[in-house]
Amino acid sequence: MKQTSEAAFETAIEAVLLHDGYSKLASGAFDTERAIFPGEALTFIRETQAKTWEKLEALHGAETGERVLSALTKWLDTHGALTTLRHGFKCFGKTLRIAFFRPTHGLNPELEARYRANRLGITRQLHFSGRNKKSLDVVLSVNGIPVVTLELKNALSGQTAANAIHQYRHDRDPREPIFLFTKRTLVHFAVDTEEAHMTTRLAGTSTHFLPFNRGWNGGAGNAPDRQGRNYKTAYLWEEVLSRDSLLDLLARFLHLEIDETVSDEGKKVRKETMIFPRYHQLQAVRQMVTAAGSEGVGHNYLVEHSAGSGKSNTIGWLAHRLSSLHNERDERIFDSVVVITDRVVLDRQLQNTIYQFDHRQGVVQKIDEDSRQLAEALEAGVPIIITTLQKFPFVSRQLMKLAEERGAGNSYLPTRNYAVIIDEAHSSQSGETATELKGVLGGAELIRKALEAAQEEGEEELERLFRAMAKRGRQPNMSFFAFTATPKHKTLAIFGRGGEPFHRYTMRQAIEEGFIKDVLKNYVSYKTYYKLIKKVEDDPNVERKKAARALARFMRLHPHNIGQKTEVMVEHFQQHTRHKIGGHAKAMVVTGSRLEAVRYKQDFDRYIGEKGYPIKSLVAFSGTVEDDKVPGKTYTEVEMNSGLQEKELPESFAKTDYRVLLVAEKYQTGFDQPLLHTMYVDKRLAGIQAVQTLSRLNRTHPLKDDTFVLDFVNDPDEIREAFRQYYDGSIMGEEVDPDRLYEVKAGLDRSGIYLQDEVDEFSRIFFAPKRRQSPADHKNMNALLDQAAAHFAQLQNDEEEEADLWRGKTQAFRNLYSFLSQVIPYQDSDLEKLFTYLRHLALKLPKRKTGPGYQFDEEVELDYYRLQKISEGSINLAEGYAKPLDGPREVGTGEVREEYVTLSRLIDIINERFGTGLSEADQLFFDQIAEAASQNEALRKAAEVNSLDKFQLVFRQVLESLFIERMELNEELFTDYMSKPELRDLVSTWLGSQVYDRLGGSKDGIVSWKT
Repeated sequence: MKQTSEAAFETAIEAVLLHDGYSKLASGAFDTERAIFPGEALTFIRETQAKTWEKLEALHGAETGERVLSALTKWLDTHGALTTLRHGFKCFGKTLRIAFFRPTHGLNPELEARYRANRLGITRQLHFSGRNKKSLDVVLSVNGIPVVTLELKNALSGQTAANAIHQYRHDRDPREPIFLFTKRTLVHFAVDTEEAHMTTRLAGTSTHFLPFNRGWNGGAGNAPDRQGRNYKTAYLWEEVLSRDSLLDLLARFLHLEIDETVSDEGKKVRKETMIFPRYHQLQAVRQMVTAAGSEGVGHNYLVEHSAGSGKSNTIGWLAHRLSSLHNERDERIFDSVVVITDRVVLDRQLQNTIYQFDHRQGVVQKIDEDSRQLAEALEAGVPIIITTLQKFPFVSRQLMKLAEERGAGNSYLPTRNYAVIIDEAHSSQSGETATELKGVLGGAELIRKALEAAQEEGEEELERLFRAMAKRGRQPNMSFFAFTATPKHKTLAIFGRGGEPFHRYTMRQAIEEGFIKDVLKNYVSYKTYYKLIKKVEDDPNVERKKAARALARFMRLHPHNIGQKTEVMVEHFQQHTRHKIGGHAKAMVVTGSRLEAVRYKQDFDRYIGEKGYPIKSLVAFSGTVEDDKVPGKTYTEVEMNSGLQEKELPESFAKTDYRVLLVAEKYQTGFDQPLLHTMYVDKRLAGIQAVQTLSRLNRTHPLKDDTFVLDFVNDPDEIREAFRQYYDGSIMGEEVDPDRLYEVKAGLDRSGIYLQDEVDEFSRIFFAPKRRQSPADHKNMNALLDQAAAHFAQLQNDEEEEADLWRGKTQAFRNLYSFLSQVIPYQDSDLEKLFTYLRHLALKLPKRKTGPGYQFDEEVELDYYRLQKISEGSINLAEGYAKPLDGPREVGTGEVREEYVTLSRLIDIINERFGTGLSEADQLFFDQIAEAASQNEALRKAAEVNSLDKFQLVFRQVLESLFIERMELNEELFTDYMSKPELRDLVSTWLGSQVYDRLGGSKDGIVSWKT
């Protein structure tokens, strides 16, 4: 045997498995017709079920073995190998087991002994057919049932895993008994020394293999052995196919996924898929289960898995494992597993999958009615509960009703241990609803601790206040397992460990392994050039910002703008997209507003009708849209889709008839349609929204070779930066300073809008125990809030800027406290009181003054219009470095000073500046920077004693720190400011002069924005 031969590779694998507890089985022991090792099967049954064997032998004598084998093969052919291995088979009324799996606890030594009696075999060069001499390199069997095949290739002899895949597709007849789908072997590996690939179904040339690699440097492939002494793929036989691992895979991972759909012709189509976990799924589940088993309850685990990672199955496996997890003392760790998700499909998958594992009903309960159903499931301790987060705020009330109905004294849950699995954690990890979940599941122990804290502070009557504080932080009886593809800073801070996820499967690896498409590979950007002119004699004064928004809206809704873009999109779809994916490709149009979606729908239908193209469109938007050009005219999604109900839209769009979906703030997240090939973008996208929206294209399809994006609005560099944050895995930026919360609070307290006595009195009423509540409470709380609302209204009349700044600081305080209280145990009742007070006061504050609104349909017309392609090609995510995800900071007011200019001058400014990349949002950001600088004490002193030139030297140093503090508010402008010296000088000079003027310095040298 040569050292570089394939046989040497086989020998190395065999040596590892034999050492791990496998036995060597000869090829001659294999029955090619039955496709089993009959001797192994009978030996296992006789040794582990002697009494049952004796009863059968008393009936059949010397024929017992043959009768058992006949019953076994019939059961395998009827029910499949996986079901037979898990649940046994019947032979003349007797149940026989052909495998025993490791129990979830060690309380029954007999079960452990039966598990150790399993006979795992390895056979090299197995001749699997009686008709030819073809052989498989390696076959692994469990008690005589073949379950795994491996075709091995060795790069040193000139072949790779690709040759093994070709061999499976062309030289392995799927009709052979050993290859029959679900009946015998369950998974097939094509392996060389570098990579591994697997499939669960042989289908000739149509066989589809998936990568089964660990990943390397955030991408595909496998890392070299650190000591340089082993194969890159050694993990496959040393870890995945080891004796205990293979039996665990058969018992708790593999399952048959059944998908039933209705074709366009109305026929039911049933598709069966044997699911074998991909490596990252197997690793993530096992690592979390192991950690939870050793760490116990009360810990958080963040899973950052890209789209296309198979998250539904990962959650299903994890939920099942956690529901039966025991610690080293054989104590059950979690009483219930609560899965938080909005996806209906996850419920169906979980129910079906877990029934295959346990053959028990009632393990999984979906909460699809109301909060009472959830309360009852929690009370009953259902092992796995699937619900939405929105039901938890109402559970406490339902628990109280249940207690009253039963005459029970307690209206809360007993203290139990929970594993909470959160699907899409980025959207549900913070806020009052998530806090309510912790409050409900905290049970009696949380109430006891809150009462103790209240007594220590001498405020026993405010026990509910201390309970509200206590439920914000981590609860010792809850472990959170949070899944997301696009974590925010908050997600990493709350669920991560040191700002890192517990397990990661990157977008880059998913793309390189072919599980999702690279949606930026074919990206075309257009730019709109236009000129507006004033067509009326009057030149009225208008407020700059409001008028700018009105003019932008005028332009976006202009019939010529929509008509030109509609022509580009429809013609592109007709000429290119509709031929993709075997002629079934679909497209999505992302619009900037509901009214734009209405106008595009009308124009699409008009243009398609004029051309006679075979394209039908659907539109998706919420509520009712009013047409400002036709008073009283309104539009709804159902009406524009010819009566198609909202809930029917996804299923209808999947059918052949409909090819284009126009959306406004809908179907941009969580919408999976593999036939979606092209996206036309006419909306400003940034950050996580850009990633989530464009990722609607990334789902794979057997005939889908590529995707296409045509973008009318966004800068390709900004899109690249948004995706870069998640391409190689997210990075958490600087931690938020917890003391900042007290600084914001101090500023609010000094304002005089409210008095501390009012906050205390409001909290005393709001958090009063039930026995002290009265009908007058509502009146008194409103009266207390009205006093502060009146003070704010007066401030708004006198100093609108200052009022808006104060309003922004209240929002900042609430955001910071809601976030930080989940990370840092403040245990400060003053913070909780103010948070509760401000949360309710915000509902009473008068709305911002919007000032005059503008309609320029009669005053302005479009003088020049040009739509031009400016870039085409691939947006390369491998270039540059990803920006960290920054946490919340104190924010400004969201409003700026009203600056009045003539309408003609405003139009000139817009036309002159068009295409430079600066926007209204940039001006707003500068105004916020100027406001913050004006509050800086060092700058105030510098302005008092220095000329403008010398003040600018001091100002430049402060300005950079102000930009860094607020970079998350405008990351694009921050990047330009830090990287472009010319822009930095201009901004510094202009802002410096503005701040100098505000602080009372000389007015000489004020630089205008135009400069």
